[in-house]
Amino acid sequence: MKKMKKWLAGIIVLTLSISMLSACGKSAAPEGDKGYTMDNIRDYVVGIDEEMELENGSKKTVTNFDNAATTPALQPVADEVEEELKKYGSIGRGFSPKSDYSTDLYNSTKDKIIDFVGADPETYTVFYVNNTTDGLNKLASALIEKKSDVVLTTRMEHHSNDLPWRENGTVIYAEVDDQGRVMYDEIEKQLKKNKVKYVSVTAASNVTGYVTDVHRVAKLAHKYGAKIIVDGAQIVAHRKFSMLGETEDENIDFFVFSAHKMYSPYGGGAVVGLSEALSGHMPKFYGGGTIYIVGDDWVEYADAPKSYEAGSPNYPGVIGLGKAIDILEEVGFDNIEAHEKALNQRLVDGLLKMDNVIVYGDSEDLSDRVGVISFNFSDCNSHLLAEQLSQQYAIATRRGAFCANPYVWRFYGLTDEQVRNFAECSDVNTPGMIRVSFGIYNTEEEVDYLLKVLPDAIKRAKAINEENFGLAEPLY
Repeated sequence: MKKMKKWLAGIIVLTLSISMLSACGKSAAPEGDKGYTMDNIRDYVVGIDEEMELENGSKKTVTNFDNAATTPALQPVADEVEEELKKYGSIGRGFSPKSDYSTDLYNSTKDKIIDFVGADPETYTVFYVNNTTDGLNKLASALIEKKSDVVLTTRMEHHSNDLPWRENGTVIYAEVDDQGRVMYDEIEKQLKKNKVKYVSVTAASNVTGYVTDVHRVAKLAHKYGAKIIVDGAQIVAHRKFSMLGETEDENIDFFVFSAHKMYSPYGGGAVVGLSEALSGHMPKFYGGGTIYIVGDDWVEYADAPKSYEAGSPNYPGVIGLGKAIDILEEVGFDNIEAHEKALNQRLVDGLLKMDNVIVYGDSEDLSDRVGVISFNFSDCNSHLLAEQLSQQYAIATRRGAFCANPYVWRFYGLTDEQVRNFAECSDVNTPGMIRVSFGIYNTEEEVDYLLKVLPDAIKRAKAINEENFGLAEPLY
């Protein structure tokens, strides 16, 4: 009987222990910690200890340096989505307690976003999108009224802040300097020479990590009668952003960003823009939720933001976005910025000690970069090197031109004719950079691991090139 009691007691203790571990794995802070900090944020990253099988059959946890493409989910974000789905009802359309609850949460998250970007709720409104690309396309389809409308952007831009304007209006460009930075005098020169309706610029480059002084650009745009649109995809998880400048003429008119760049990969994002300007236009997206009333042969559309949110909304994306904002603000953007600067410096210092390295952009002054470093080795094919880093060492990078082709070609000195036959930069025979992009959870030890294995990865890549491709001059 005593043995049976001891056995039952053991089972109870074991069950309680498993239950407590499960709770900690979801969203509870580690014992002794309070809230989310740079010191403990790694404990909340979904899948951070998940082992993946490599080409050689071994298993390793992935060292993820591809955060500029998309960030992993944070467990509290996943938990919040799961919890709120229990009370999910149709947004703004149903008569039920769940519908009322979901509608209130959907709308209050817009208030949170307004506060997150430092906007004035009396002047600005928010509409939800799937991602930054979706948001920029909606703005382009709404704001551009005729093909002759001129949009000024830069040669630093992601395709998503270039192609929508090309398709809808007439695009002109301000050049970048030989280090790849935006040239503000070139922006003003173009504004002087042309009747520009909108200036659209990125807040931070996904290739070099350079941060644009968007408030300086806003002042120039407004001086010449244009409005400014900011692609915020690469800034929201890295630096505190405010739509309001020191003076009114430095204010940002429209700001677009994605949740999947800020640890909530549920297909969410938002556009924050001037209410009056948005209500004066209509995007090319129609359907339920966008109207006041419809007759047999007439329709009256609603003002923004409703007119920009056709169809049933992505409720999980909204919930995840709101929770991600809470966590990033608790961690603190000053802390995030300092952490990224330290990782950038450690990586660049290590790379510059290696033979034949090319670090793109300014490798001496890293102060105006978010956590993004792109590099190559002049004697090694970048496609093969990135493959070896992944297949042998489970290091995730990005290799290619990062949907910013014209910007990347400028670093190479390639002409339009030279690149015309390159397809997607996904082949061993096409040029491309290797990009390391940091998240808040990356560590100095991970940077050291990359630097340690790079020489061996280069040797492997060279051997594969010699055996299988015989490329005389590596296309980097």
